[in-house]
Amino acid sequence: MDRDDLADGGAAHFAETIAAIRRLSPGTTIEVLTPDFLRKPGALEVVVAARPDVFNHNLETVPSNYLTVRPGARYFHSLRLLQRVKELDPTMFTKSGIMVGLGEERNEVLQLMDDLRSAEVDFLTIGQYLQPTRKHHAVKRFVTPQEFKGYEAVALAKGFLLVSSSPLTRSSHHAGADFAKLKAARLAKSGGRA
Repeated sequence: MDRDDLADGGAAHFAETIAAIRRLSPGTTIEVLTPDFLRKPGALEVVVAARPDVFNHNLETVPSNYLTVRPGARYFHSLRLLQRVKELDPTMFTKSGIMVGLGEERNEVLQLMDDLRSAEVDFLTIGQYLQPTRKHHAVKRFVTPQEFKGYEAVALAKGFLLVSSSPLTRSSHHAGADFAKLKAARLAKSGGRA
């Protein structure tokens, strides 16, 4: 949930929660899913300084859908946010997710993958959009399991360390197990150097 009502967009809450978990359960893996902190200078830095294991910010959809699907958000601001995390802490895993079935074209999804890789994002989730209520956007198309597998193969070839792509994938899908896979993939990619 966005906390645009707070001067820091809720960044201090993230940091305090991370610190409390570290105190009470030092071995716990922590993944945060943040808002875009649009017009909240310094907010991102506060969250990154708290050192979550995985920093997640979802793009949600391709740029052509932003005006209707995410009217208050800015695609390139979200990309820059993810890129900035890596600039602040190159060792922190970054993650983003999208929903498909909102009328996007395949080439738009592939371009989004390239954009995320340019921002050095490590982990991509792709899931089927499901209309939660009649007031929300209608599903334009149900993407086939084969298409999801195709997106996964392309994303891995583009350099993502981990990809979860299926009709039922959600951003937090298997987060604990995925963290171990991320660490192993980074280690394998670096030739065994930690």
